[in-house]
Amino acid sequence: MATPQGEARSGSHYARIRQGIMEGRTGPGTVLIPSALSAQYNVSRTPVREALIRLEQDGLVEQATRGYVVRTRTPEEILQICEARIALESTMAQAAAVRRTEFDLARLVHIHEATAATTDPIELRALNNEWHVVLRDAGHNRTIAELMERLDAQLKAYDSYTAPATDLPDNLSQILAEHAGILDAVRRRDAAAARDRMVTHQSRTRDLRLGALARTARGSF
Repeated sequence: MATPQGEARSGSHYARIRQGIMEGRTGPGTVLIPSALSAQYNVSRTPVREALIRLEQDGLVEQATRGYVVRTRTPEEILQICEARIALESTMAQAAAVRRTEFDLARLVHIHEATAATTDPIELRALNNEWHVVLRDAGHNRTIAELMERLDAQLKAYDSYTAPATDLPDNLSQILAEHAGILDAVRRRDAAAARDRMVTHQSRTRDLRLGALARTARGSF
């Protein structure tokens, strides 16, 4: 059984490797060799292996001949992930309209206003992501939120491919308008409108993402 200290080390390496994948520094197809990672981090192989096993459970890596490899998703798999996100996030928007507290609402409004006040694409993307996380918090369903975190991580590995399309000023302006509509429904506790507006929002984002990936990869990964 792992000791608390060992679990802490494993968690630290898990977070480090995971962050590299999500930020695109360790892209799809990259081979991750436990012995090389343990040498890089100056630790034994055990916490590194434990971290890689957790990442495999997250769907971010898979076992390969020489260790693990960052998972490469087919267009069909990415579409499936997007569809799962639409279903889950629209459920969370519906739940947020019913369960949100005044504090939840204040957080959503604050982030929305901060988003409207900046034009920096990197900051806009971060604030948009934060707004979605806070909306999930307002839905008060930790099981769905955890599933969404895993799906988000699986897509973030491809953000470097989709950023040129999703960071266009017209799209960023559209995102802000769509968030405003969802926020209005949550404020009014209109669960059906919150759900439907989230479906529309995420469906458009799905189409942009898939179009950008198709153009970048010329139809194959």
